[in-house]
Amino acid sequence: MRTTILLGMGVCLALGLAGCSSPDATATTDPPSEAASSAASGPVELTFQSWVPNIDKAVDQFNAAHPGIHVTLETITAGPDGGYAKMFSAVKAGNAADVAQVGYDWLPDFVRNDAAEDISSYFKDSASLFADWQVAAMTFADKVYGVPQASSPLGLYYRSDVFAEAGASVPTTWDEFYDAAKKIHASNSERYIAAFAFNQTPWLLGLSEQAGAVWFAANTDSWTVNIDGPETMKVAQFWQKLIDEDLVKIEADMSSEWYADIQSGNIATWICGSWGDAIIRGNAPDTAGKWAVAYMPQWQAGQKATGTWAGGSANVVLKGTKHPAEAAQFAIWLNSNPESVSTLVSIGAGWPSIKDISSIASLQSDPTVFDFYDGQDIWDVFAESDSNVASRWKWPPLVPSLYSAITDNMKSAIDSKRPLGTAFTQSQTAMVDALKAAGISVS
Repeated sequence: MRTTILLGMGVCLALGLAGCSSPDATATTDPPSEAASSAASGPVELTFQSWVPNIDKAVDQFNAAHPGIHVTLETITAGPDGGYAKMFSAVKAGNAADVAQVGYDWLPDFVRNDAAEDISSYFKDSASLFADWQVAAMTFADKVYGVPQASSPLGLYYRSDVFAEAGASVPTTWDEFYDAAKKIHASNSERYIAAFAFNQTPWLLGLSEQAGAVWFAANTDSWTVNIDGPETMKVAQFWQKLIDEDLVKIEADMSSEWYADIQSGNIATWICGSWGDAIIRGNAPDTAGKWAVAYMPQWQAGQKATGTWAGGSANVVLKGTKHPAEAAQFAIWLNSNPESVSTLVSIGAGWPSIKDISSIASLQSDPTVFDFYDGQDIWDVFAESDSNVASRWKWPPLVPSLYSAITDNMKSAIDSKRPLGTAFTQSQTAMVDALKAAGISVS
């Protein structure tokens, strides 16, 4: 999901903060100089935690250009049970890394748990380089707690050869998606148009957002929770029909079975963010020339609604670092320097957070990527998707409770063959209870 809406007064009060606003819109575009580190004897040593494969390439570029700062990459596991748990524990113990990659969905909990440094004074002169909605997502009570790295606008990856063999058209609407699903499965009983990824709450969130759902709203002193609203139920009913008619395969995506299925063509599409390109190329190299990317199918023909996969991710200066200025400088350079951003795009880190992408070489010409997709410039799709993400979505505190509820209830619904909608209804109740138990008011 994309946190495109400004984090207003209601969010701040719900998080226990004083009030929010966006950074100064008149900030200059020059990133901070390295003067802050000139007084140190020898290079300042920083540790950067990230789960992005091959991000060491961008870190090496920074180190080569900044002799006064040396960054050591520490690879972590993404998600609440991996990197985030480690970060919170380390902050509490006083031995955290200096900079860490954090999803936009988790940032409210980092702020609420006092695990992120206020980097406002270091970031203000570079704020105008980044997309306004992403800067706003970093901002709580007039303080900036992260540097935006990338967003995750959704697109439809599809096997063009499978569609052609089945005589199916690339869907522009969900009705056409259903028709294509029938043709693909009829052409080969082992083939399905998609996997129903019951394990991926961000995927389910993205589908709901694209349908117009707004799960959370921040009021002056409370939160409104609407997980099982009509838009979400429309999504649930659609995928329920596909499941009931055996037109999708119930399968965890990014599992061993799923990787085998995208290699063989038994799974013909994947709705994912721009970073999904690296997943497909890296795990199905023999399918080069057989993939393409299309815009998300629409609920109404002619619309351009879209969503994101958990919003995106930021680089956060963790609480307790001895070098906040240098840590912020690294995070800003990593995500705004054209050479670095080009590297981040090419390794699948996500869609750039900076406003001006005209100087990003890998978005203008990338034979490795374009040749894999039979010459298609797939970035055009994601640029359009990113520009059309609505500004309604807000991330609440206690995202771990949200993800746990959706994942557990969805798996239970699948296992017991109950309607998918019940998973959302149960998650609505669970999330309201979790917020109240944490002392957070729910209207």
